[in-house]
Amino acid sequence: MTFQENLTLTLRLVPIEFLNTLYMVFVSGFFAFLIGVPLGVLLYASDKSGLYPSPWIYRGMGTIVNIGRSIPFAILIVAIIPFTRWIVGTSLGTTASIVPLTIAAAPFMARVIEGALKEVGGEMVEAATTMGATKAFIISKVLFPESLPTIVSGVTLALVTLVGYSALAGLVGGGGLGKIAIQYGYQRFNGFLMIITLILIVLLVEGIEYMGNALVRSIEKKRGKR
Repeated sequence: MTFQENLTLTLRLVPIEFLNTLYMVFVSGFFAFLIGVPLGVLLYASDKSGLYPSPWIYRGMGTIVNIGRSIPFAILIVAIIPFTRWIVGTSLGTTASIVPLTIAAAPFMARVIEGALKEVGGEMVEAATTMGATKAFIISKVLFPESLPTIVSGVTLALVTLVGYSALAGLVGGGGLGKIAIQYGYQRFNGFLMIITLILIVLLVEGIEYMGNALVRSIEKKRGKR
C-alpha cells in the first residue's frame, strides 16, 4: 500500500479502535475492582493475623485467586467463550472482551487489596481496637484510607496489564488496537499500521502510569509525606 492509502486507513480505523481500547481497559478495570475489593478484604480478614482468622476460608479463597492469576490470558479468553456468550450474547467484539478481561484482572486486584491492607501494620489496628472501634470501622475508616497510595499503585499496574491483555483479545475477534495490529497489521503484512498501534499502546501505558503516579504523589503530599 502507498503512504497515502496507509494514512487514510489509519485515520479511519485508529481513532475508533483507540477509544474501544480505552473502553475495554477502564470498564473491565472498574468491574475487576468491584470484584477484587471484597475478595481482598476477605483474604485479609481471614488470614491468621487478620480481624476474623479462618484458615479454611483463607486457604480456599487463596487457592481460587491463585488459580485465576495463573491461567494465561490467551487460554482464558478461549476457555470461557460459552460464559462470555451467556453474559453478553456474543463472544466477539469489544464488549464481549470485557468479560475475560474482568475475570483475568479480578484475582490480581484481590491480591493488591490484601497486600495493601496488610501493609498498614498491626499497630494501627491495635490502637483502633483499644479505642473501641468495631472491626468494620477499622477496615473502612482506618485500613483503606491509610493504604490508599498502595491501592492506587496496584490499580495502576492492573490497568497497564489490561492494556496488554486487550491487545491479545484481538486474536479471538476482540476490538481495540489489538484488532488493528493483528487483522490489518500482521495478517496483511502492513508494517505501517503495526508501528502506529505499537506507538499508541506504549503511549497509553505511559499515560496510565503517569496519571497513577501523579495521584499517588497527590495523596502522599496531602498527608505530608512529600
